[in-house]
Amino acid sequence: MKHAYFGVIIWFGTLTASAQGLTNSGATITLGSGASVQVEGAFLNTSSGTLMAPDGSLLQLTGNLTNQGTLTLPGKLVFNGQADQTLRGGGSFGTIEVNNTGAPGANRLLVPDDISISTQLLLTQGLLRTDPAAIVSLLGSAEVVGEAAGKYVQGNLRIRRAAVNAGTGAVSFSHGVVLNPNGQDLGAVTITRTAGLQLAGVSYGTNLGSTRQGLDRVWQVVAEQPPAAPVTLTLSWVADDDHGVSSTAPVQLWRAETAAAPWNSVGAPASASGRSFTASVAQLGTFTLSSASQPLPVELLHFSVQRQGTDALVRWATASEQDNAYFELESSIDGQAFQSLGRVAGQGSSSQAHAYQWVDQNLARYAAEHIYYRLHQVDHDGTETYSPVQVLQMSLAEGLQVQAWPNPYQQQFSLTVQTQLAGPAQVQITDAVGRLLSERQVQLPVGTSTLPLEEAARLTPGVYLLRVQQAEQQRMLKLVRE
Repeated sequence: MKHAYFGVIIWFGTLTASAQGLTNSGATITLGSGASVQVEGAFLNTSSGTLMAPDGSLLQLTGNLTNQGTLTLPGKLVFNGQADQTLRGGGSFGTIEVNNTGAPGANRLLVPDDISISTQLLLTQGLLRTDPAAIVSLLGSAEVVGEAAGKYVQGNLRIRRAAVNAGTGAVSFSHGVVLNPNGQDLGAVTITRTAGLQLAGVSYGTNLGSTRQGLDRVWQVVAEQPPAAPVTLTLSWVADDDHGVSSTAPVQLWRAETAAAPWNSVGAPASASGRSFTASVAQLGTFTLSSASQPLPVELLHFSVQRQGTDALVRWATASEQDNAYFELESSIDGQAFQSLGRVAGQGSSSQAHAYQWVDQNLARYAAEHIYYRLHQVDHDGTETYSPVQVLQMSLAEGLQVQAWPNPYQQQFSLTVQTQLAGPAQVQITDAVGRLLSERQVQLPVGTSTLPLEEAARLTPGVYLLRVQQAEQQRMLKLVRE
């Protein structure tokens, strides 16, 4: 039996309780410290619902969790189903544990929206898989624990360390990266790992024809202060992401600006015994590994896609061309089945750089959250090659986007809001237990606007929740005052 709650306040104290599926429509559901609640089925927190699980509480689900309202969960959230589960709607969490006992391939926690975790991501059994454009962010000193073959994060996992310097020495980011600044002050370092998606130019590097491919894992390393001298980087991976790369043969480290950009070798090939590779790198960026016998240089200078109102602008450039008859631009809504948008004539044989572009009009016709693009290049003799895939995210661009910068902050931050709907919006800041600390109404224009929030300077150091609501759209961010 599925239970629905409307307009009441429900308190789970220091006890263990269970429920057969829950729908929260207008109620405030609070788990007390020490409470343990098992939901047999799905939990839907509607736009008028509030769910609070403070530190020390435990919420377990065998089904999906969908959040459309207010969610404050610094406690522990466990997904312990026996088939794929979904965490939809985004939000900020304390600890998330994936303990799904389903069959391999059907024991995943699917995450289509951005989420942040402040304490720990624990992988006991099963996979966590993000959409290609969604990111799981670990904040502060939060770590991912338990990654191994068959139980790791597929998709985008971002970890930030606030200070990497001579005093810290080598810093483990817990998702397959150890960075030693070698006595330098790099400041805050953010490393985003993309793995296991099986998408060329997204989760693995490739040459233009996709005949040579690297690990199904790439790392984007960004430092607040770029290094002036080489740093030491150790990269490791699980067997699931081998993607044809042998850990018993020499491997080559590669660097690029993005996973879809041209790759340049870093250092000499070396052993990767135990699926771990250590190298000295002079410049940060995006890194991956391949078998030394399968290098990844790309003939394209760049290939990109960006939103232009209701259309998409696709651009690419070549450094040189040999017997190039034409490019055929293709699109897809699932990254698997592609359709032709049209052809652009090539330059035949040329040693000069050439730039191309295509406008894909009326993106609404796809009716999809993501649109995938690739180039199909054909020579005069019929030889065909394909470019890495570029992904254009649609869902957030159609609605409301918010970003606070800097975050964490010390004195003040600015709120950037992007919307397709002009009109009033409400901005709220609450503390970790949901108490309202500030509230204001703003008038938003279509497009992007920046709102300085002076009231943020009055907050004491701690963790807060910022909520922006416009009509039926709302977004929430976790704020950290240092």
